[in-house]
Amino acid sequence: MTAFALDEPLDRGPGLPRPGNLLRTAADSIPPSGLVLLAIFSVQLGAGFAKELFATLPPSAVVFLRIAAGALIMGAFVRPRLKGLTWRDWAVAVGFGATLAVMNLVFYEALARLPMGIAVAIEFLGPLGVAVAASRRRLDLLWVGLAAAGVVLLAPWGDSASVSWAGIGFAMLAAAGWAAYILLSAAAGRRFPGTTGLSIAMIVSAVVIAPIGVTTGGADLLQPELLLIGLGVGLLSSVIPYSLELKALRRMPKHVFGILMSLEPAAAAMVGLVVLSEFLQVQQWAAIICIVAASLGSTRAARRRS
Repeated sequence: MTAFALDEPLDRGPGLPRPGNLLRTAADSIPPSGLVLLAIFSVQLGAGFAKELFATLPPSAVVFLRIAAGALIMGAFVRPRLKGLTWRDWAVAVGFGATLAVMNLVFYEALARLPMGIAVAIEFLGPLGVAVAASRRRLDLLWVGLAAAGVVLLAPWGDSASVSWAGIGFAMLAAAGWAAYILLSAAAGRRFPGTTGLSIAMIVSAVVIAPIGVTTGGADLLQPELLLIGLGVGLLSSVIPYSLELKALRRMPKHVFGILMSLEPAAAAMVGLVVLSEFLQVQQWAAIICIVAASLGSTRAARRRS
């Protein structure tokens, strides 16, 4: 993981710049908002490259490649200590990892059936639901209604070949998984120092998804070019964005971070257009705008409550 690799740069001898220092200086020179935007586009580029793999591998096999790559890299850099963990610690870590596996599996199944922008927009209902669940303000009902209107606009009421009810169902499951992921991530943060909880969850997630991914992928998983692309997807979708987000959160308020993250569905639609040539209809763009606006509104309302 890049953020941890920068903590212990290699000694290059006197008078020579250390690569870790150079990378850290370069990251520090980028505004935190720029780091968040880079993280968003990194995640969506990873999803775009993953979707291109669906022509060769089923979504479950691509999920396995992504999670396994991320788990190997994070495990190598974080080196989580397992000694001394209580059964409650293990329960949180295993639940976190299993949720991570299921969330990614159903999201990739949605991605195989929907344009990227639509899949990410529906999945974003998960964190939106967490943001408004504890609220007692009537104004938050507006954000719920706006998000619901977005989903209605995305539904394939006509002869839309790019959208399917199965894809919407998988995206809804991914949204529920993301909501659970947020809650379990907070629980892991209270029990584990630093990124130990996340690294253990990634390893657990790889173990959970391995039987499905290996069974569906078969011998194709051993093709060097597919392994290389899978490693790239793991870096773009997990390691790089998490490193950038961690760096950004140290230098910016959390509510600003949340507002910027609300732009993710729009970024997904743009990446889908450029990388995958996924052209959305006007009502689909309107639906994405509704969901982005609902996320922005709920984030700002949450800031006022706090």
